[in-house]
Amino acid sequence: MMILSFLLKVFIVSFPFFFVFQCFFLYKKSHGSPLFKKWPFRGRRMVPRWLIQIHRIYDLMVKGLEANNLNFAVKGPWFTGIDFLLTADPRNIHHILSSNFQNYPKGPGFKKIFDALGDGILAADSELWEDLRKSNHTLFHNKDFLELAVSSNIRKLKKDLFPFLDKAVEENITLDLQDVFQRYMFDIFSILINGYDPMTLSTETPEVEFPEAVDLGQEVVFYRHLKPVILWKLQRWFGIGLERKMKVTMAAVDKMLAKIISSRREEIISGERETSMDVLTYYINVDTTKYKLLKPKNDMFIRDVVFSLLAAGRDTTSAALTRFFWLLSMHPQVMAKIRDEINTKYDPADLEKLVYLHAVLSETLRLYPPVPFNHKSPAKSDVLPSGHKVEANSKIIISVYALGRMRSVWGEDASDFKPERWISDKGRLRQEPSYKFLAFNSGPRTCLGKNLALSQMKIVAVNIIRNYEFKIVEGQKIEQGASMILSMKHGLKVTVSKNT
Repeated sequence: MMILSFLLKVFIVSFPFFFVFQCFFLYKKSHGSPLFKKWPFRGRRMVPRWLIQIHRIYDLMVKGLEANNLNFAVKGPWFTGIDFLLTADPRNIHHILSSNFQNYPKGPGFKKIFDALGDGILAADSELWEDLRKSNHTLFHNKDFLELAVSSNIRKLKKDLFPFLDKAVEENITLDLQDVFQRYMFDIFSILINGYDPMTLSTETPEVEFPEAVDLGQEVVFYRHLKPVILWKLQRWFGIGLERKMKVTMAAVDKMLAKIISSRREEIISGERETSMDVLTYYINVDTTKYKLLKPKNDMFIRDVVFSLLAAGRDTTSAALTRFFWLLSMHPQVMAKIRDEINTKYDPADLEKLVYLHAVLSETLRLYPPVPFNHKSPAKSDVLPSGHKVEANSKIIISVYALGRMRSVWGEDASDFKPERWISDKGRLRQEPSYKFLAFNSGPRTCLGKNLALSQMKIVAVNIIRNYEFKIVEGQKIEQGASMILSMKHGLKVTVSKNT
């Protein structure tokens, strides 16, 4: 047994060298391939150039898909399991996510890669997913829950974010705006989901296990899509590298959530939380006669529900806000138009009047979708509208990032930041098909929190723009992080001043 364990560890260590050698061999063999001009891989079995350009991987996808009619079959080196169809074709997207939805569940492959999600709504399939979807829909449209979402946001702005920014102004402190928004949104969604404020947005900026674990988890999942399958599975088995760190941090998070769930159950029994509309309380009390596959008495199931929603809400919204203010810093004319609209049309009770602000947020999400790709697998073999045949259980990667930049989809100015594209000649918001604008997914799995997220972002954006100005620190490197979320690897450094 010890010999077998030793040999496996040797294999884990040596496999990456074999992988790189094979890539080098294929590179030399196919050096003159004209395919290289179209796509950043070479040879029949393609050399994963992403290994040395991780920070540009999504832009490499844009170039490759633009040069190959929105679809490309990627074949990695032998024995690696890195084979998939990459697509940004709206016809395929509509087919996969809507018209033939039943043939494209999350599937076992997805659940293995995203194992931390458990049976939460992001990973669930079939009848369980339907029950989670319906119960989520009921909660997200509940008047008390919506009021909690607005009131907690306003209260958090006044109580924590404004004092935090005021101190930065007074002491001339340089802030990492991405970190500020991550902390802010973690606190907000903790209130909505767990029913309490962890107060991570404070002048002390404390370290918190949950956000750190989620960040690490997103990095692990990102690399699981690029690493040879056998390698990351063995690393997980033996507890090596990122997989080991992931196991340790998730154990800490599970312990934390277990305490929160146990405490909430005690509060419910004592009557202290009887009327609360946070997600945790709702699912502990959920009606199992209506949603038969939900398991409110099972702590692990409740953990999966809570973890999935908390991770999704915190990261997607904070990533979008960071990109929003970064883009405004480079387009002062857009900021001027937003200020003018806020000054003339802002009504706290009717955010829909802010048409231009909505257009700017939409344009931000088009160019920088917080979740840059979608992973799907057909249950049965299928032929896509593009003509590509996909085998059962094969992997399809929908590049949401590339879709928003395809000239054949959005026009010759697809790469330009142009909020006006979202406004009609009559000054109304222009609606685009969800399979073209995929920031909130499409079809039956369209994000139920879309309106909530947009409302949260508008409230934050309006209040910051009315009171403060951010100046981007010059010379900093803006790179995409190696993550499932389109975050900035080094954050976004800004200085803050009061808006006069």
